[in-house]
Amino acid sequence: MHCTHCKHSADVNRRLARISGQLNGIREMVNEGRPCGDLLTQLSSVNSAITQVAKLILTEHLEHCVRSGEDTDQVIAQLQTAIDQFAKLK
Repeated sequence: MHCTHCKHSADVNRRLARISGQLNGIREMVNEGRPCGDLLTQLSSVNSAITQVAKLILTEHLEHCVRSGEDTDQVIAQLQTAIDQFAKLK
């Protein structure tokens, strides 16, 4: 995928910083010996946050990069790659 435009980069960076903080918190929870259920709850939250960032990036890709593509075959290939990458998150 050669598209590099992202009008939401500030939002993406903010979300990634929050996710990083959540992961650091989980690491501390592990070191403190917190219950597994608490860890799994926090990990689920991080997973959801990562999925939301991926959706934001995929939506941006669809709105700008795919829409402005000139070569239909290339656009379809890029879209398929983006969808495949998103699907791997689950």
